[in-house]
Amino acid sequence: METSIIIAGFGGQGVLFAGQLLAYAALGAGKQVTWIPSYGPEMRGGTAHCTVVIGDEPIGAPLVRNPDVAITLNRPSTDKYEPLVKPGGVLVVNRSLVQRPIQRQDITVLAVPADDMATELGNRRLANVILLGALLAVRPILEPAAIEQALAEHLPERHAHLLELNKQALQAGMAFAREQLGEGEVTWMKG
Repeated sequence: METSIIIAGFGGQGVLFAGQLLAYAALGAGKQVTWIPSYGPEMRGGTAHCTVVIGDEPIGAPLVRNPDVAITLNRPSTDKYEPLVKPGGVLVVNRSLVQRPIQRQDITVLAVPADDMATELGNRRLANVILLGALLAVRPILEPAAIEQALAEHLPERHAHLLELNKQALQAGMAFAREQLGEGEVTWMKG
């Protein structure tokens, strides 16, 4: 089985790091993986996205036009990738910055107030990990322990003091998504 994921947002939102975390976690779990970053020349504040493909077999084509999953951290990314997610796929949206309804009826959509939740945890830069946690609750492509292990092994040393907060962010995203999945509340923005 193979899953393609695009993570997109502004530069500085941790888009590329979130993709790297998935890639490292997949490698640690014995999966085949590709990770391709892309960002504008302006970096911080410009657009950034990365593509991660995780599979059980060697990956034939790392480039993805229609991903199984998209995680969008801002409105321009949501506008771009909402139409591209495969029917039956998943769109995880940062509701803190994307407040418009999602138009697609043929995908699973979970809107997570990731920036707000990250601020409550004490660091707004944790929104990317919160959204990863939400994804794992919606589509369990990897065990949460694999992400936590990747965090422990690959969090830059200058951010090592944030390891526990990142683990809390991952768990918070998963808990939020599970709560919404169970209750079917308004964060499911269909139509």
